[in-house]
Amino acid sequence: MKPCDCQIHRRAFLGRGIACVGLLGLQNLLAQDSGASHGVVNPLHHPAKAKRIIFLYQAGGPSHLETFDNKPKLREEAGKPMPESFTKGQQIAQLQGAKLTCFGPQYEFKKFGKSGQEICELFPHLGSVADDLCIVRSMWTEQINHDPAHTIMNTGSIIPGRPSMGSWVFYGLGADASDLPGFVVLLSTGEGGQMQPIAARQWSAGLLPSKFQGVKLNSAGDPVLYIQNPPGVNAKLQRQSVDAINKLNRAEFAALADPEIQTRIAQYEMAFAMQSSVPGLMDMSKEPQSVLDMYGAHPGDGSFASNCLLARRLAERGVRFIQLYHRDWDHHRGLKVNVALKAKETDQATAALITDLKQRGMLDDTLVIWGGEFGRTPMSQGGDGRDHHIKGFSYMLAGGGTKPGITYGTTDELGYAAEQNPVSVHDFHATMLHLLGIDHKRLAVKFQGLDVRLTGISGDVVRDILT
Repeated sequence: MKPCDCQIHRRAFLGRGIACVGLLGLQNLLAQDSGASHGVVNPLHHPAKAKRIIFLYQAGGPSHLETFDNKPKLREEAGKPMPESFTKGQQIAQLQGAKLTCFGPQYEFKKFGKSGQEICELFPHLGSVADDLCIVRSMWTEQINHDPAHTIMNTGSIIPGRPSMGSWVFYGLGADASDLPGFVVLLSTGEGGQMQPIAARQWSAGLLPSKFQGVKLNSAGDPVLYIQNPPGVNAKLQRQSVDAINKLNRAEFAALADPEIQTRIAQYEMAFAMQSSVPGLMDMSKEPQSVLDMYGAHPGDGSFASNCLLARRLAERGVRFIQLYHRDWDHHRGLKVNVALKAKETDQATAALITDLKQRGMLDDTLVIWGGEFGRTPMSQGGDGRDHHIKGFSYMLAGGGTKPGITYGTTDELGYAAEQNPVSVHDFHATMLHLLGIDHKRLAVKFQGLDVRLTGISGDVVRDILT
């Protein structure tokens, strides 16, 4: 044999080597398609308290001063000039150069439960589960306008194109469900306020493989477009079509080793599985009337209440991260009327979700989160509204390893800035990942030579709120 007979060109060697590595990835993908879906954090970095997250995202910026942060001093100072010592040199959204006047809380607060949690009177149902709630009054963020504030709250970065928190969780832990996406998004709107648009990139996988992006289900009408087969196509024929398409995709992957081809294969398989799973998911006919009444839900109406019930059903079926966006919290005008409308739309259903999960033994390992992208100013805007505010606002958590019946952190006496135990967005994300068994510093991907993380280069776990 001549020496050249056993030689191959360098490009061929590298190409075949990459293809072999790709085939290993494809083998793992096919294992996921059969129902075993593991994330990159396997085993977990430490024991987890939570298995899944339901994030009740209140888009537009709920006022902490009419929800979870009682400020008697602000009520006393209503109508008086806001002390310059609070606001001098501070970032303000739409009140630049305006006369800053204290705007007192528009509703009374009451103490609820054995824990004596102080909650606005507009939220009596949440008051009924006060002993299950962990209220954080010292959140703060960096971005004062909606879109960048949504971006940092959802992705940990102001740079568009970074993975959303739901995508990070799905990437890290994988999915418990083989016939539903690991990350599902639901949207709802209500009455009043100013509806801010929510960009689909808020649930994007960013620089992660696109199979980890959130899947938006429609809460009214067809839950997913084209979920039904067209006339003349039955499940058997559809299965044959998917098999034929994916055979071609696998051949292409063996040649090119492009990871997005893996995503294409997985999404074809998921779409086929969802044709069977989604109709059953959306069929509320077996839900007792008592449960519908508890939520105040009318299935198919696209309301926040119906989405909360759907979130519980998604959680039962193994969806890892469920995010509900409820809009219209942007109350620059008519705050007193509009916040009452939002409370009516969200209070009963949020409390029902917590109660329902607890009754089913799921609250202990489900982290429920309620909050928006920022809060509202203690100063009035237009006489009866509040501007955007980033220095201090409130979040509510329940279950999933958080301490029940506690209030953590404070803002100053006028509710302007987080004062005691401030919690940044990165601290919040670090804590969320910790409860899932993930060390936020170790969940990273390389991008342009740098480690990219949900928490960037900062963030501390808020251990005082953990059980």
